[in-house]
Amino acid sequence: MLSQVNNLSKKRLLGTVGELRERLFQLEPATEGGQRSNPVLAALVDEMARSVQDVYNYSGIYISYSLSSSTNALKVEPYLIMPAESGDSVSVVHMSAYGTTHLGTGLFSNHQNAYILFNERETPQLALFTIYLQLPMYEFPRMLKGLYLSLDYNRNPIARRILFVKHSDSTSMDDFLELKGELLPPESLDGQLLAYYNYTCRPGDCIKTCTVPSPQLNENDLVREKRMLEL
Repeated sequence: MLSQVNNLSKKRLLGTVGELRERLFQLEPATEGGQRSNPVLAALVDEMARSVQDVYNYSGIYISYSLSSSTNALKVEPYLIMPAESGDSVSVVHMSAYGTTHLGTGLFSNHQNAYILFNERETPQLALFTIYLQLPMYEFPRMLKGLYLSLDYNRNPIARRILFVKHSDSTSMDDFLELKGELLPPESLDGQLLAYYNYTCRPGDCIKTCTVPSPQLNENDLVREKRMLEL
């Protein structure tokens, strides 16, 4: 391109090479139909930004109740939901019953449903656990209910009911870290905790699969798997 211009134009062009380079790197490649290369990822990014406008209705500290993966107990775990400091997404922090914390993100769509996503393993390993919550049709709800999907200790998928109960409107990390998760055996429960256990931990409230070693993997293995899960 330089050979097509005069000496003065070359000097001006060379003086602006840095700026041109920055502008070129900011351009998105043109794709067919004017859409970004992956419409699902594009929709997630857009929804994350819109969720910041809706999350004020649900911001705060919650205590979750669900069935433990390891034993017949009520699993109690704190969650913190708030706008991210960057202002372009929703930040969700989870404190497990075993004292570990996870930082994830949330999508709150049109006051109808919400999705919360975490990576349960250390980077770069990816093991998502996802919570789907139904959002009631009124402002500042005290309770949210939904489904919790993750992997069990053998890395088989598992789904179960989960209940979020508002603990406070605080979005302070210090307030959140004062709380601890725990496992409560059913014989120690009464009142509201017993009601939460009955809602989330009864037979039929947990959907599991297991890996059955088999060289065929046919319908007979499906029967064997169901029998194993009944044990």
